[in-house]
Order: sequence, then structure tokens, then C-alpha cells
Amino acid sequence: MRFVFLTIFLFANLLSFAQQQKEVQMQYSKSQLEDKRKEIMDAIVETEKQLESIKQDKNASLVQLRALQSKLAERQRLIANINESINDIDNTIAASSHEVGNLKKDLEQYKIRYAQSIRYAYESRSSYDMMAFLFSSKDFNEAVRRMKYLKKFRRFRMQQVEQIRITQAKLQNKIGVLNAQKAQKDELLSSQLQQKQVLIKETSETDNVIKQLKGKEGELLKEIEKKRIVANRINDAINKVIEREMEAARKKAEEEEKKRLAAANKNNPPTPTKTTSTKTAERPAENTNPRNIPTPKPKPENETPLYMTPNDIALSNNFEGNRGKLYWPVEKGFITDHFGTHPHPLAEKVMIDNPGIDIRTSENAAIHSIFEGTVSSVFSTVGSNQVVIVQHGNYFTVYNGLQSVSVKKDDHVSTNQVIGTVAKNDEGEPTVNFQIWKAAAGGKKGQTKLNPEQWIGRLK
Repeated sequence: MRFVFLTIFLFANLLSFAQQQKEVQMQYSKSQLEDKRKEIMDAIVETEKQLESIKQDKNASLVQLRALQSKLAERQRLIANINESINDIDNTIAASSHEVGNLKKDLEQYKIRYAQSIRYAYESRSSYDMMAFLFSSKDFNEAVRRMKYLKKFRRFRMQQVEQIRITQAKLQNKIGVLNAQKAQKDELLSSQLQQKQVLIKETSETDNVIKQLKGKEGELLKEIEKKRIVANRINDAINKVIEREMEAARKKAEEEEKKRLAAANKNNPPTPTKTTSTKTAERPAENTNPRNIPTPKPKPENETPLYMTPNDIALSNNFEGNRGKLYWPVEKGFITDHFGTHPHPLAEKVMIDNPGIDIRTSENAAIHSIFEGTVSSVFSTVGSNQVVIVQHGNYFTVYNGLQSVSVKKDDHVSTNQVIGTVAKNDEGEPTVNFQIWKAAAGGKKGQTKLNPEQWIGRLK
């Protein structure tokens, strides 16, 4: 019997703990959604501010179109976030409703049991019955046990009253929480409807800008070709810089390894071995079964170690460990062109290949290094503004489109340090092209361009 009670007690505690964990998880999910919603709202507000300055030029422009498209994308993300929040609240309401139902059942059971105990007490309320119950005992010990039973019964009724009171309080509290959740859902539904109406309006505005720009397709295509030539020059320059830096890192690592081995041999000289006869020494070892000689297997390319010093390796690991949490290179701005190959917004057959992301920011905005590292190169090419490359182990960040630069080659820069100011692009807009590259393993040639949107976090 004791084992049964213990099992019931442990099971009840486990259920309670599971319910608490579920509530904590729901609260955490809700907090995450709210933080994400705030981040998206901030991005929309910033885009709207810069869009107002762009609209000062009454003629429709490609920058205006990209800003509108960026705002549309953020608006869609916001609606998706609201939908997710509504689904989350629906799950919470369902759980709360279930808990309210259970509390009502428990309260009803407590009331029934308390009524039974009161009825029994009423039936045996006279002093004569109480005394008869005690004096009918066989001996003194049994009378004491009956006295203790009466006291426990009285205490049990008091506990029943307290249990009913606590359950009623829990029920009222949970009903209040449930009503608050329903009110919050109503607010989100209202916000969702409002955002959908705004989305329709912004979609119409974007379509109008596209119609105005359709007649300029020829000019835009010439501009795209011009930008492609400049981008290819910059990509070639970046490749050469990375290959040069990785070759220098390889030589440095080899020198450090030679010094380490020399120091180890100096501290631990080789022990002399016994000499053998010349006849024995000169005789080659017999190979009784050549087929049994194992041939060394080449190491897979993806396992080839990087030729870097321990400090460079640690810096690379730190950079990679902060993926998705790195700073933006600007304090305020929005992405006007995304990474990779994608169709032009006005001509689907024309493909744009962006090695990074274009970020439209405010005029004369400061450009920051997103992570600590060493400046590998500062250069400019014909038809472009200045470019700064910062090395973080075998990772490289590229800041293309700077008007002025406040660092030089081999300077060590810290996280979020200002390295220059943004320049205006060919369309007269303050825009920086931000890229992230990863060097090939084992000192081999061929670099990998990474999508910066997967590495940077939220705006500062």
C-alpha cells in the first residue's frame, strides 16, 4: 500500500513538473517571437525613413524599387511572425482551457467530499455520540487511538476547506490568464489585418514604380554590364589578396613549426644506437611478400589542415562560432540587393551575380569591421570606390564602396571599429557592398564566397 501511495505521489509530481516545463517553453517561444517582431518592425521603420529621402527625387529609380521590395519582404516576414504568434497563442489557450476544465473537475470533487464529511459530522454531532464512541473502546490504548482519529478527522475537514479555497484561487487566476490570452489574440488578429492592408498598398506602389521603369530597360542593362565588369575586377583583386595572405600564413606556420622542432631536438637529443657490421648494414632488407606492403592512402582534401598559426586557427574558430550573431558593417540601413545569382527586378531573363549584399545606409555613414582581425589590403580599381579587406584567420570580410578609409594594411582592427565612411554608388545612393570569403583548405587555390545574411545578426 505504501508503494502505491509513493507511486501516485511521484507521478503527480512528474505531471506538475512537465506542466511547468511546458509553460516555461511557451513563455520562451513567445519572448523569441516578440523579439523577432520588434527586430522586423525596426527594419521596416528604418527602410521607410530612407525611402522618404529617396522619394525626394520625384523620378522613379531602381534604388526606390529595391527599397520598396525590401520593405515588402520585411512586411511579409512581419505577417508570418504574427501568424506564428497567433498559432502559439492558440496552443497556449488550448492548454489553459484544458487546465481550467481539470481545475473545475477537481473543485467539484473537493466540494462533494467536503459535503460528505460535513454530513457525517452532522449526523454524529451530539456529545452523547462522541462520548459513546470513546467509552465503547475495549481498553485505554484503543480510546487514545479513537481520540487521535477524531482529531485527524477534524484536521482533515480543515484541510479540505483550504484545498477548496486554493483550487478556487487557481481557477480564478487561470481564467484571468485565459481571458488575457484571448484578448492578446484579438489584438494580433487586428494587427494582422492592418499589416495585410498595408501590404496591399505597398504592393500597388511597387507595381507602379516597375511600370515607370519598364521604359528604361535598355539603359539599365548597360548599367548592369558596366557594374559586372567592375565587379569582376574587384573579385580578381580579392582572390589575389586572399591567395597572397594564405601563402604568407603557410610560410609563417612552417617557420614556426621548424623552430618548434629545432627547440625540441635541442632539449631532447637522440640517443646513440649500437652499430652493426657493414655487411649487415649494407644488405637490403628482404621482402618475402611484396603484396603485403601497405600503400599509404592519400588524405581526403576536406581533411587537409589549413596552413595557419595557432592564433589564426583560434581566430577562425571564433569567427565561425559567431555565425548569425556578427555585427552589421553599418549602424542603420537595409539590404537592397541580396547574395548570389538572381534575376534583375525589371528583366527576369537578365541575371545578377552579387558576391555579397548591397546595404543602403545614410549619407557619410561610418563603416565598421564586423569582427576583430588584420587589414589585408586597401585598394581601389578603375570605376570603383575604395575597398578594404580584413582577415580573420581563414575568413575574409570585404567592404566595397568606401569614400574614405581610416586604416591601412597590416593594421589590427577590433570588433565594431570604424574603418571608413560610405561612398555614393553610380546611382548617387550611399551603398556599401559587403562580402564574406573563406580561403580553401591546405593552402590550395580557390576561395568560397559566403552569404553574409547567414552570418550577420540584427542591426546594432
